Amino acid sequence: MDTDSGSLAALDGRISECRACPRLVEWREEVARTKRAAFADWTYWGRPVPGFGPPDARLLIVGLAPAAHGANRTGRMFTGDRSGDVLYRALYDLGLASQPTAVSADDGLELHGVRITSPVHCAPPANKPTPAERDTCRPWLVRELHLLRPTLRSVVVLGAFGWQAALPAFAAAGWTVPRPRPAFAHGARVPLGGVDLFGCFHVSQRNTFTGRLTAEMLREVLRAAARTADLL
Repeated sequence: MDTDSGSLAALDGRISECRACPRLVEWREEVARTKRAAFADWTYWGRPVPGFGPPDARLLIVGLAPAAHGANRTGRMFTGDRSGDVLYRALYDLGLASQPTAVSADDGLELHGVRITSPVHCAPPANKPTPAERDTCRPWLVRELHLLRPTLRSVVVLGAFGWQAALPAFAAAGWTVPRPRPAFAHGARVPLGGVDLFGCFHVSQRNTFTGRLTAEMLREVLRAAARTADLL
């Protein structure tokens, strides 16, 4: 895997062509062929989904992986599914997104000082990438962090899987990660030397429908991270 791309735009292009994980390639393309009835008229993206947001972002949001009928359909992170509905609404409420909804890659949505990425760029079966797939995809995140380093000041990691993937990526990208590695917790805050890492429950339907993660809990973490990044 050659991740040596000189710009985020070039990196995003390389990511969208990756075929390193056979199980994920087969699944994302099968979903794109069979579709969901509600989206029968869509031409699914069906490829790895690159990050979304400006190249000089001060705040990075790290998720899990694209949803089969969300970003795997639309080609943009957290776009076209219930998790994205919650996340983009919160970003809009804080003035970090130009609109509260994300339905397609050409809907005009812009992020202000924020970029969204994930440790796994392909939609996985049952929303569960394997540790090996996570590790295979890590060099993309490491390279993205290198490119964002001049401006990056804070990171919100959604969920324990993303947390476990992000910490070694930050270490590989040159930040100082405490040892032993800090455990994930909602509201956790870990300084990495120039960047603060914030933990937040994932915006999954399971968490938002049950109230484990409320809209205000999400806004509270995003607000703290945005203030750290001097975006608020």
